[in-house]
Amino acid sequence: MQPKSVLKVLLLGLVALQNMGIGAGYRILAAFFFPGKSHFMITDAIIRELVHRGHEVTFITPFSLTKENLGANYTEVLIPQYNIWGEIMDLTSAKSALDMTDISTITFLRVAYRMGLSSTNFAFEQKEVQSLITAKDKVGKYDLLLAEQFFNEGALILGHLYQIPIITVTTFGYSNYLSSLTGIINPWSYVAHGWKPYTNRMSLMERIDSVFCSFTEEIMRYFWYYPTQNQILQTQLSRQFKDLPTIKQLERNISVILLNSYMPLEAPRPSAFNMIPVGGLHIKSDKPLPTNIKRFLDEAKDGAIYFSLGSQVRSADFPPEKIQMFLGVFSSLKQRVLWKFEDDKLPNLPPNVMVQKWMPQTDILNHPNVKVFISHGGLFGTQEAVHYGVPVLGMPIYADQYLNIKKGEAAGYALSVSYRTVTEKELRYSLTELLENPKYRDNMKRASLIFRDRPMSAMDTAIYWIDYVVKHRGAPHLVSEGVNLPWYKFYLLDIVGIALALILLPILGLLLLCPSFRSAKKPKTKSKQN
Repeated sequence: MQPKSVLKVLLLGLVALQNMGIGAGYRILAAFFFPGKSHFMITDAIIRELVHRGHEVTFITPFSLTKENLGANYTEVLIPQYNIWGEIMDLTSAKSALDMTDISTITFLRVAYRMGLSSTNFAFEQKEVQSLITAKDKVGKYDLLLAEQFFNEGALILGHLYQIPIITVTTFGYSNYLSSLTGIINPWSYVAHGWKPYTNRMSLMERIDSVFCSFTEEIMRYFWYYPTQNQILQTQLSRQFKDLPTIKQLERNISVILLNSYMPLEAPRPSAFNMIPVGGLHIKSDKPLPTNIKRFLDEAKDGAIYFSLGSQVRSADFPPEKIQMFLGVFSSLKQRVLWKFEDDKLPNLPPNVMVQKWMPQTDILNHPNVKVFISHGGLFGTQEAVHYGVPVLGMPIYADQYLNIKKGEAAGYALSVSYRTVTEKELRYSLTELLENPKYRDNMKRASLIFRDRPMSAMDTAIYWIDYVVKHRGAPHLVSEGVNLPWYKFYLLDIVGIALALILLPILGLLLLCPSFRSAKKPKTKSKQN
């Protein structure tokens, strides 16, 4: 081969490598403090993909990925897991996740805020995090900060200290409080509070309840939550740094928010340029099922039911009579049942029921013989069910689970029961309806088609915007000016005040002048003289 031909081949190879992104990796600091295992389904998926694509990732996490041998580009900063159940038990009478169904929305907000504040303070107390805070020559060490958008806003200080742009990741999708973070206004008239079981078609009483919760949350954040987060920063960092920014100031540096949501699981609502929906990003079914589960499902000629209440809610915490009620219904069905149950030694197990402490959920839902998913309504499980087109029988326990199942009922691919009040008759009827009435599977198939139909996959979308923010040095052109406005300007209260003044001042002036005018015209009565 001639030297010119060799040179051409080398140049073409370099161009190809550049287009593939090899050798152009970024240095990313990922700070995720909250010790909620399910939250890391989306987080871990992003971290794995970033490392796989050649980026260097330093991951602050309470859940280790070292067993996955991600390679030299992965650095783990493992912190202890904060015990969030201490906060829950202090503020409620709940002894397990099942008891949280009785907690009001406002109380649950207080619990979530307390968990966020305490886990943030706990993370800053760890020597591993302190070493990152006090490290020398911070500027230029990283290109981007990734952090969770879930009550750990103190982690945003790392973006300030290292002078890098910030991308946050929500595990819960949209929320009304994101309005002030992105410079948009959510109309509470049809955008319900995220922890209320209301769709975008609310009754008067539902709107009153939703508006009350949304307004209360705004007040709690402004007068209690933000000041407490600020105090944590002052307590933990004021010795090393002066003139620390407030949490509100740090939030203005967020370039993009990756939202764990996508249509049709989310109704149309106002959005900003930097709010990027990537719901379903964690779904990746490429592993073969364990042999025993595969055989169990393959031989389910009449179909199968998968039963799981997620990572936080334990089926083993059901009262014994409730467990027996479930087993009684399952034994009367011709379908097989896979039940994620935390006790492998469940007695009197019917031959058509298999229990295990852990099951590969996405791979199970991807099996063609799975006909119904009994779920607590968590967002990740709901996305997986929609992705694979499996109708849902929901048993929501707390937070957004009620809303997720309510949306499924409205769309015609889900039914709902209360785990506390459900009877044998109601459970059997609901399962039979989902199994035998084709409308639920047809509706779910339509929802699945919409959920899958995207310009790019959810993961490719997330990676694209991570690359975009670094490439464009924080992409400030994506951020609305609304984030810089004080609250009275943001909600036009200054204009409302001027308008009221222009209307009321003349009226007030006339009211003040009228008595004087009338008294001036009133004829004086002559006093009678004797």
